[in-house]
Amino acid sequence: MDTKNILSVTQDSKTSGVTYGYIRVSTVAQHDDRQRIAMEEFGITADHIFADKQSGKDFDRPAYNALMARLSPNDTLVVKSLDRLGRSYEEMIRQLDIITHEKNAFIVVLDLPILDSRNKYGDDLTAKLVLNLVIQIFSYVAQMEREMNHRRTMEGIAAAKAKGVQFGRKPMERPADYESIRSRWAADEISAREAARLLSVATSTFLRWVH
Repeated sequence: MDTKNILSVTQDSKTSGVTYGYIRVSTVAQHDDRQRIAMEEFGITADHIFADKQSGKDFDRPAYNALMARLSPNDTLVVKSLDRLGRSYEEMIRQLDIITHEKNAFIVVLDLPILDSRNKYGDDLTAKLVLNLVIQIFSYVAQMEREMNHRRTMEGIAAAKAKGVQFGRKPMERPADYESIRSRWAADEISAREAARLLSVATSTFLRWVH
């Protein structure tokens, strides 16, 4: 047997587990035909395809949870695109880590050929390196996205303030008899607690007003 055939046999034995497909659409009204056809073309039988028709929020998805409970070492999980694993980069990265490290399974993303961890690069070390690089890139993109969103939010707030828009809770207006009661408090005729009671506000509110 030549070296190429030895490598092929070795790779086949390492990925000899079960191959599963996962499909997700955001609403019941959406069709999953495109994803299902892609799974069938990959060679996944219908009884090994898990499908959810709801959002990916908090990963409260029965089919996905059932699939993850069944996923074992050397199994392969196939998805059409990476966003089927989650709605944010953080979710995607977390699920990639669970699949490849905690479950010791393989991941194949059909729309992103570089994300195929089935030892396609010839050795485990290179396959893990490529996968980790992809995860690090997505981590970087996620951080840049957070910073960009924060910067846009701060710029929007600054622009709104420049136009006179007020943010936060509207300050409580002082009652009409505030000045007279404050004068009594300043003259030590009444305590801060008594002054607050007469004004029908919390003691902390009264002290904030006078200070």
